[in-house]
Amino acid sequence: MHNARIAFGVGFLLVLATVVPAQEMPDIGFKSVGRGRPLAANVHAMPEVGPTWIRPLGPPQRDIQNLPFYGFHIGNLPKAYKPLARDLFTSPDFYADKALWGDPRYYRCNSPAATEMQLAIIRPPSLNPTGKSEDGPWGYCDVDYPRAAIVSPYGFASAADHYQALQEEARKRGGLKTYSFQDFPAVEWNGVYQSPNQGPRNHQNWYWGNHSQISTIVSLLTPEYQQRMVQEAYHQVRGHALWPSTFCWPEGFMRRFYFAAVREHYVIATPDMVQFSMGVARNFVINIHVGRTFNMQDVASGGAPRLGAAVPRWYGETIGFWDHDTLITWTSNLQAWKSHSQFEFSGKMQSIEIYSPIRDAAGAFVGLNHESIFYDPEALVEPIRIVRNLHKVNKFTDTNQVPYTFIECVQTIFSKEGRNVPVAPGAVLEYEQPDMYGRPWDAIWRRYFEQNMTKPDDESIFDFETEKK
Repeated sequence: MHNARIAFGVGFLLVLATVVPAQEMPDIGFKSVGRGRPLAANVHAMPEVGPTWIRPLGPPQRDIQNLPFYGFHIGNLPKAYKPLARDLFTSPDFYADKALWGDPRYYRCNSPAATEMQLAIIRPPSLNPTGKSEDGPWGYCDVDYPRAAIVSPYGFASAADHYQALQEEARKRGGLKTYSFQDFPAVEWNGVYQSPNQGPRNHQNWYWGNHSQISTIVSLLTPEYQQRMVQEAYHQVRGHALWPSTFCWPEGFMRRFYFAAVREHYVIATPDMVQFSMGVARNFVINIHVGRTFNMQDVASGGAPRLGAAVPRWYGETIGFWDHDTLITWTSNLQAWKSHSQFEFSGKMQSIEIYSPIRDAAGAFVGLNHESIFYDPEALVEPIRIVRNLHKVNKFTDTNQVPYTFIECVQTIFSKEGRNVPVAPGAVLEYEQPDMYGRPWDAIWRRYFEQNMTKPDDESIFDFETEKK
């Protein structure tokens, strides 16, 4: 899959050997079997792949502390860039191009986030002045957040194995604790944490989609989900974006890791329940049930570990335990969904998440390191990891603290013949109820924009081999 990528030009796709070798991680004081490992590369120390949507395109800017890279218009490419005869922006049938899906030039070296900003909902004229998909801009082919920094370093085959190993490690170390309100060490967690959209660049993580080539993310996925991600990018750059929040559809589990979906995090911590509340277009409420165990009776027949009824939940169900003052959680029973510009995930996705205190030089609590490992045997060829830091900015008792604003999403935009159309109050429209559990975006795209494409059947797509970088 990646042979074309290797051969397409000397100097492309920098391995990032000069990048700072580790992202900010707290020192947990010992080598754990399943938490606390530094990342192979620091997303904070590298420029964006581009093209950068909020700034005009122009010459490359190499000072990453000043401005990230811009990008290139189609008629002004560096000589070393060798466009393909057919790419995502010109192809009439992306299904027929699967041999090219691993080549960054197929996406014009765009990052996942950049596809949203071309002919999707937000399109600054400087990025594509003509508004034609074939005139879409290029990003920087020599920039890529390495795949080795995305995949999990821990080697567990499942979330269950990972959780049990961390629990056993805590037990052996004497850290597996059951607290009361009298001796609870995490009372300092209670409060408000800064929005990822504010403060320094170090709030970013790779999942925002600014620092990776699309082809790199595709390499993380199984054949069916590769196809789904290419489908998403194809329709994004053609102005057929179907973002769930546009229609007040659910956001889905993975959106809470994306900067556009959340603002401040409100954390309430007790010995047996920890709650995270956040949101922008919709509310995210994550309840962590400390000390509980999952019902595993359906696992042998393909069901998910769960707490309640055998019905998938949009944000799953989460259990956890305390290892001293660190909270380790396991989430299961998720509803399959998507996060626009990133990959779709299946109902088999589960996560292991570790919330570790961050302290300053004097030992004062300043925030939480949030390390998350995702297991999805249907969508991912191997587990992946997201690491981010949540910085506490206020206590609930601070007089300047604004209470959380609960969000009600009122739909005013509807899909009409595949286009997003605002509807004024009093207007009457014919409306077809989408199948919310059957990839409604796919049904709309296939009906209106893929009539003449050669979508393979379910068996043929699995002939496509995924070669890891």
